[in-house]
Amino acid sequence: MKVRLEPSGLDFETDGDITLLKAAEAAGIELPSSCRNGTCRTCICLRLAGETRHIIEWPGLSAEEKAEGWILPCVAQALGDITLEVPGARALFAD
Repeated sequence: MKVRLEPSGLDFETDGDITLLKAAEAAGIELPSSCRNGTCRTCICLRLAGETRHIIEWPGLSAEEKAEGWILPCVAQALGDITLEVPGARALFAD
């Protein structure tokens, strides 16, 4: 599955078995993060396209935020190709 990050245009692959944060890191992409357990909201980003699921029952998001497409990549997995708005994303290594 392909994950595209906007506005940077970076992308990476995930098999959906690990969180989006871990998959990004494995691909050499840094996303904003801190607690890594779905409570601090440092990694919050907007899902622009595609579907995800959270691996914890109720991450630190309101019902309204979830309905609007906000996710926490530290505890979210892709269910297919997705596009996320992550202004703070950056490549750790130059090509």
